[in-house]
Amino acid sequence: MTDLATLQQTLGVSFNHPSLLEQALVHSSYFNENPSIAPADNERLEFLGDAILGFIVAEELYKRFPQFSEGELTKLRSSLVRRDALARMARAIKLGNYLYLGKGEEASGGRRKPANLAGALEAVIAAILLDRGLSAARDFILKSADKELNKVLSRGVKADDKSRLQEIIQARQQKTPAYRVIEAMGPAHDRRFTVEVRVDDTVLGRGSGKSKKSAEAEAARSALDQLSANFTP
Repeated sequence: MTDLATLQQTLGVSFNHPSLLEQALVHSSYFNENPSIAPADNERLEFLGDAILGFIVAEELYKRFPQFSEGELTKLRSSLVRRDALARMARAIKLGNYLYLGKGEEASGGRRKPANLAGALEAVIAAILLDRGLSAARDFILKSADKELNKVLSRGVKADDKSRLQEIIQARQQKTPAYRVIEAMGPAHDRRFTVEVRVDDTVLGRGSGKSKKSAEAEAARSALDQLSANFTP
């Protein structure tokens, strides 16, 4: 049987109902082979844990990085909650050692599979939430994700061009650049947009693209190039 006491020490969480933690470790293959022993597998807990993980990570990123745009926050969150990142977090606490696996899954290296590890970690998060509440789940998630977050930040999160342009203009002129479509050409299935970015009556840059969003990004990039060329510290 799994040593739940040791696992709870590793997690830093003392469960009021250890059976919840035990269920979080039950892979569907074990449940299918042992329906009379295991009351349920961990898939429902995994579903809940996935939602809680996404919420807590998004909340933390929103508070920690007020300078990041929605797009940057989304990229950062995706880096932290993707399967490979979760599997690394699970390996760090040796979660694979505690899984209940069916014979076939055990023989095929199921304790090392990223999908099993990531799913079990999400299930454990849900078990902590249900047993100890949101605060305990948040503490566990942030502690587990800290190394991955630092790794992502060490690689750098490049601000998108629109965000960089807005920061520069607001710092220099206390104004916000505005984007305007000046041309849309081509049939509906192959439309091409041209966009200007302005501050008051001054055109800072112009860009084209197959969507308004890509045209705005190109206009911002053009504006940044012009500002860089003309800026004297």
